Amino acid sequence: MSMWAKDLKEAAAFIRERDDFLIVSHVQPDGDAISSTVATGWLLEKLGKKYTMLNEGPVPSRLHYLWKSSEIHTLAGEGNAISRQYRNVICVDCADYGRVGKTNAWFAPDAELLNIDHHPTNDGYGLVNLMKFHAAATAEILFELIDELGLQLDVEVATAIYTGLLTDTGGFRYSNTSPLVMAMASRLLEAGVNGPELAEHLLERMTTGQLRIIQRGLSRLSFSEDQKIAWVWVNSEDLEESGATNEDLEGLVNYPRNVEGVEVGMLFKQNGQESVKVSMRSAGRVNVAAVAQHFGGGGHVRAAGCRLTEPLPEVINQVVAYVQKALDDE
Repeated sequence: MSMWAKDLKEAAAFIRERDDFLIVSHVQPDGDAISSTVATGWLLEKLGKKYTMLNEGPVPSRLHYLWKSSEIHTLAGEGNAISRQYRNVICVDCADYGRVGKTNAWFAPDAELLNIDHHPTNDGYGLVNLMKFHAAATAEILFELIDELGLQLDVEVATAIYTGLLTDTGGFRYSNTSPLVMAMASRLLEAGVNGPELAEHLLERMTTGQLRIIQRGLSRLSFSEDQKIAWVWVNSEDLEESGATNEDLEGLVNYPRNVEGVEVGMLFKQNGQESVKVSMRSAGRVNVAAVAQHFGGGGHVRAAGCRLTEPLPEVINQVVAYVQKALDDE
């Protein structure tokens, strides 16, 4: 038996042998995080298990079509209505324990965790760890777990998993689009997923707030001296004045990265005076997961992020200098 087959069986046993679960994903959830949350809820429901879904942040509005996404408790809304702690916790798409954010207040002191994730920087913080670092998305892992549990796909869970795959592969364009991903996508389409409709909704449609924040960001587009590093920055005032939300920032980091000749593109998002979120995308020469880890973050070789508590100009200087060194040493 392969190690992956063994890990799948251990994860399935964790679920089968327990009941009353709390499902959490990472702060500021994206398509894969929310899709993985509801897919986990779906498989627990099919097995007759009790569960509660929770996230520190709100569900992005563009994902409200997902099965039972409205039942995800959030600390921005009704999260405090959960009046007890849980001993059985399933963490999905959390690259490290800190990514669960404030939801850990609902973990019992003796909580046991099933950690399901695809980030190479994950350190295996669960009692049981189902980690596949070359998976395109955590949703890909859940597809295999559903098979392991002997459950049949229906259109609700198929749509959730397809959403996770679609968003984390950039519409099946990124290098993580493997033959296995395409085989899974085929099965999901056979289960009733409307692929063209999801692609239009998730990849093509844009709010006016998103367009305005892109305009602001691109007006500040900057380059390193050798033109191999490019970045933009925005702050909370930009979001407020443009009528944009954090959700509208998704994809902005790709603009500097997509410039011909650029090896690393970055987005710096300032919150307050001394808190900056950094998103990074690489063409392949630089392992931005290693860069992010250096600054306390994590992610993937080509897509990673971190958060620094220093003024924006200092953060930009530090991160650009570190990326430049990584390029020079390559």
